[in-house]
Amino acid sequence: MGIFDFVKSGVREMMIARPDAAKHLIVYKHRDQNIPFWSQLTVDSDECALFFKDGRYVGFLPTGRHTLQTQNIPFLNNLVNRLTGGDVFIAEIFFVKTQPVRGVPFGGPLESMEDPILYEFVTPRIFGEFSLVVVDPVRFVVGYHGQCGGSGDNDVILSWIKGKFFMSVKTVIGQVCAQQQKSLLNLGGMSLELGARIVQSAPNLEEIGCKILEIGNFNINFSAEDQKLLREANKARGEARRGIGVAQDTARAKQFEIDQRFQQDARYVQQLAGNWQNYAAGQAMMGAGEGMAKGGDGGGVAALGAQVAIGAGLAQGMNPALAGHGQPHFVPPHMQQPGAYPGAPQQGYPGAPQQGYPGAPPQGYPGAPQPQAAAAAGPSIEQRLERLADLKSKGLITDEEFQARKAKILEEI
Repeated sequence: MGIFDFVKSGVREMMIARPDAAKHLIVYKHRDQNIPFWSQLTVDSDECALFFKDGRYVGFLPTGRHTLQTQNIPFLNNLVNRLTGGDVFIAEIFFVKTQPVRGVPFGGPLESMEDPILYEFVTPRIFGEFSLVVVDPVRFVVGYHGQCGGSGDNDVILSWIKGKFFMSVKTVIGQVCAQQQKSLLNLGGMSLELGARIVQSAPNLEEIGCKILEIGNFNINFSAEDQKLLREANKARGEARRGIGVAQDTARAKQFEIDQRFQQDARYVQQLAGNWQNYAAGQAMMGAGEGMAKGGDGGGVAALGAQVAIGAGLAQGMNPALAGHGQPHFVPPHMQQPGAYPGAPQQGYPGAPQQGYPGAPPQGYPGAPQPQAAAAAGPSIEQRLERLADLKSKGLITDEEFQARKAKILEEI
């Protein structure tokens, strides 16, 4: 060995630092355990240096440049090799990063899970990055990394951590979908919320001296088959929801029409007809008039009379008190009794036919109309209930009015 080789070798042994090729590693172990006195140890700003001897942790040096001597670093006394005259330290030196390590990749397929909205089983896949920091370098080396030399790849060092972290991701995805009742198709728009939940539910790595800080970019996707399955199910669900909405709108429109018609009828009864009997009679007459205008034959007159009678009967069925208790009804002039209207001929006027005139039929002859028969008998209880039910089915009265009228009719039994 020449003098220059000796000088170079001696300088290299006197200068201890992490090489540039290993700057990215979380843990780097110095290659030589024999450290000469007065060596210069350089610790970068994002790391610390740990000293071990005989498998035990001895001491720690922070960021900066340190001259290795016992006067300013007391724990080095435990590392001095007395066999060499006290000019050599025997120790394993580990450089451990103390600043966050970012861009740690994770990902893979989640377990098969059922979409809580679309009820289809699919297997989502999630890929992303997370960051972590070593909060206890000694515990990280002793409890996790070990005192081996390590590899040149952080993925190998962090393989167990990434696997444990990914298990918590699977749990969070399933919980979010179940709790919020959202389809797996909606997870792509929930990145911020999912990231916060994943960090909150991240595994507790305190026992190995590190901590997961945050989630970087990540995405959730599906295979082509699962994507097609979910989209078809979502389309069918949308069509079903639209059908329900149309049916609800139609029902509301029908109910509004019924309510408007009822309010209109009630206003007409109060303002024009005075009572249900007159209103029903008027409606029947209007209907008969429309029929005559369309048909125009002699049967229209008979239909008019029938409609008037039906309307009056329906009104009496709705309110029995209207029948025969002084309520006003319309009586044609030719059916009114003499003297019943102004200017009507009175009984006994000159030339008026008298009872008992020659050829007049005697009173009490067989088949003669009796006074009791002159007044038509009122509808029966059953008929009135049937008419009341018919009015309800046509929407002319509400359920409350139907029940009230029904109760009054049944009280007469």
